[in-house]
Amino acid sequence: MNTRKTELLAAALSSVFLSSLVARRAPFALMSMRLLLTLSLCLAALAADPRQADIVIYGATSSGVAAAIQASRMGKSVLLLDPGSHIGGLTTGGLSWTDIGNKQVIGGISREFYRRIKAKYERPGAWVHETREHYFSSRRTSNVAAEDAMWTFEPKIASEVYREMLAEHKIKAVLNQRLDLRPGRGVRKRGNAIESILMEGGARYTARMFIDATYEGDLMSKAGVRYTTGRESNSLYGERYNGVQAAHKHGHQFPDGALVSPYIIPGNPASGLLPIINPNGPGVEGEGDKLIQAYCFRMCLSNAPENRIAIGKPAGYEERDHELLLRFAETGKYHPPASKYDPIPNAKTDTNNHGAVSTDYMGANYDYPDGDYQTRARIIKRHEVYQKGYMWTLQNHPRVPESLRNYYRQWGLPKDEFTSNGGWPTQLYIREARRMISPVVMTEQHIIARQVAEDSVGMGAYGMDSHNVQRYVTADGWVRNEGNVQVGGFKPYPISYRSIVPAKEEASNLLVTICLAASHIAYGSIRMEPVFMVLGQSAATAAVQAMDAKVALQDLDYAGLRARLLADKQILTLPR
Repeated sequence: MNTRKTELLAAALSSVFLSSLVARRAPFALMSMRLLLTLSLCLAALAADPRQADIVIYGATSSGVAAAIQASRMGKSVLLLDPGSHIGGLTTGGLSWTDIGNKQVIGGISREFYRRIKAKYERPGAWVHETREHYFSSRRTSNVAAEDAMWTFEPKIASEVYREMLAEHKIKAVLNQRLDLRPGRGVRKRGNAIESILMEGGARYTARMFIDATYEGDLMSKAGVRYTTGRESNSLYGERYNGVQAAHKHGHQFPDGALVSPYIIPGNPASGLLPIINPNGPGVEGEGDKLIQAYCFRMCLSNAPENRIAIGKPAGYEERDHELLLRFAETGKYHPPASKYDPIPNAKTDTNNHGAVSTDYMGANYDYPDGDYQTRARIIKRHEVYQKGYMWTLQNHPRVPESLRNYYRQWGLPKDEFTSNGGWPTQLYIREARRMISPVVMTEQHIIARQVAEDSVGMGAYGMDSHNVQRYVTADGWVRNEGNVQVGGFKPYPISYRSIVPAKEEASNLLVTICLAASHIAYGSIRMEPVFMVLGQSAATAAVQAMDAKVALQDLDYAGLRARLLADKQILTLPR
């Protein structure tokens, strides 16, 4: 029982005791009225306890928002908490060119979101820095005019849609609520069930069901749920594309003929290595390790002069951090400009990593998944300085060929995005952190349909996509990237319900919608924002049904869950 509940119950019992003392002198009817009034007030206060709900969702990401909306629609009280101050995760944080794979398998609240996006861009005043006709006819886009939804958008429009959807259901996200990560704190359990979670500031939140919708999986970890990080060996799950992949051929690599020295003094090993280069080689092909695929910010850039903020040299800039970029540019084989400057409305881009040296900061994130808040803050800031420095270098450094400098100089941060942060995104792209280990782990076998999950709670459809994890020195003394895998060509596949719930003995009332149980390479396919929304909605549905049936999540009747998901327009199998 939480502290507030204890206080209210004590108040009620005290009132009953005092009433009994005056019972001999007060008329019975009057005493009964006073007693009933006191108990009613206590119960009303208890019901209105702002730190208690049927479902507590930790993480106001796209997945957390969808879960909160679904829980509310099913008549349950919900608390949506976030450790930071940003709502919507990557969907509102710069990832505006939606990675889908197959749009047919996006249903429910997720598709509703993209339909609302389309409605926003059908308003007369939506197009300010370019016309709708120009965007759809002259700029590369993943949208089809006759579709019911729109898959590219400005971050501020995504934020607007989420705010409206939450307001319609009277859901207010409680921000800056960081789970207490100190040993022995953060999560209170009774047996295998979570009773409450404790924040750094002392606030304690109580619920019957909990959902971890964070990119980091802190609630899952503090609840004692097993998880892993890094890459598994191919032998563990009988996979092909997991573990070290130095021999895998892909595009995000130094091209043939672009020989770049990894040493401070080119060609001189005695001078030492440039930053974050592994001196020991990539490791054994196919073997596992604890390395994490690279993070970056999905920069929203603009080339509209009236809406552009110049990117200056950031404080903390170190030219040595960009020496590989400069050497690569000097080879004349630097990748074509704008390769991943994906256009979104109003003369803006969703800018992603591309090529051998780009926005991905390889090797700078290894301590992030299990790091404390201070460690993560340092990593996030380091990524910001690196990426701003990368842009400044391309735009200004005399060693960058003039043709490249001239192209990149047209881009700046938009004045009308992330206005509280100088136009810089407020969400680092955490491509992968912790991954739960549950009774069903999604693997490459599920992705390519050698195994099929019979308890689908949503569909994955994207190719198996891992960004590079490291740079190393070849036997010939050149720098090389390792870890990028891009393998597609398969049909959409179901995601198992059992991959979003832990083992029953670990936590009977917790669902995990982003750090779900998947191998590294399978997660590379599942980890798409529309899918996270789908899983958030499905998780909330399961939580409500388990509460109503008074059963553990692991004992929930899947047939009933499936029926409700289908009724709510979730797509659970490949459409015919």
